[in-house]
Amino acid sequence: MRRLLQTQATEMALLAVIALICVFLSLATDRFFTLVNAFDLLNISAVNIIFAVGLLVVLIAGGIDISFAVAASVVQYVTALILAQIGGGGWISGLLIAGSVGVLLGAFNAFLIHTFRIISIVVTIATFNIYFGLLMFFTRGVSIYDLPAWWTDRVILFEREMADGSWAEIRLPVLVMVLCVFATWFLIRHTSTGRQLYAFGDNPEGARRFGINIGAMQYIAFGWVGLMAGIGGLIQAHYAQEVVPNALYGRELEVLAAVVLGGARLGGGRGSVLGCVLGVLLISIIGNGLNLMGVSPYAFRMIIGAIILAAITLSNSSIEKLLPFMRTEGRKS
Repeated sequence: MRRLLQTQATEMALLAVIALICVFLSLATDRFFTLVNAFDLLNISAVNIIFAVGLLVVLIAGGIDISFAVAASVVQYVTALILAQIGGGGWISGLLIAGSVGVLLGAFNAFLIHTFRIISIVVTIATFNIYFGLLMFFTRGVSIYDLPAWWTDRVILFEREMADGSWAEIRLPVLVMVLCVFATWFLIRHTSTGRQLYAFGDNPEGARRFGINIGAMQYIAFGWVGLMAGIGGLIQAHYAQEVVPNALYGRELEVLAAVVLGGARLGGGRGSVLGCVLGVLLISIIGNGLNLMGVSPYAFRMIIGAIILAAITLSNSSIEKLLPFMRTEGRKS
């Protein structure tokens, strides 16, 4: 009961903050509160949300992964090379290849963590550098522009022409994002594996004594973030219409800030898909608003750092101090 109240309180707080920021930005710039900008925000945020729901599963299991964004870049290149060898393929083969490569990279992290008992952040810092170093070494930083037509052609799910002649469009990345969000929600909320992930993240030793397979939990968690990294990498290349080796470099901190801000605890055992999505949207709205107001992009990086610090501080603080009634509710449940 207490965990549910904590999650709901975080989600309600995020909704309130998003509403206040949207009101401010609507007054500060006439371009923010438009359908075109709203749909653009949704399209742009889709890849980060896909990454975020993958990272959420790892955080729930008590781990942390900062290599997923670079892994997504590796997936893009490997997928592009394989597709070139098989004659171009299609969306099904592309998703299968990207997802499989992503799962393998995630499983490699899980292997190192479980086999050698290394802290997950140390392992993923190492693999972050290994993946990025190998990628830049073999590609020499050269981008790939010659991609199959199906990968680069825009797929518009909904469009509407505005009075000024501009178009508001919802594109394929949004649909893929919705499917990934639903799949993650179903995994962590409606399967025994999801319940075991929460239990393992909340109390690893207790989960071990209860008979939960610790190795399986780590492989599932890091395999899931690898899968989401693979899908996200494929969709990001579709959106950008090119494969750039360092396009996703640095994205991991932005996504981590969003997931922790959404209520996921770095110690494990807590987090929700809705809070995760709201966290990404909040950061995207802030970045979009600063851009429309002409504020330096360096200010956005400072804000990301402040958000990470604030989110971790709140995550480590007892929310019962802010909402005393939750203590008594938790005892009754």
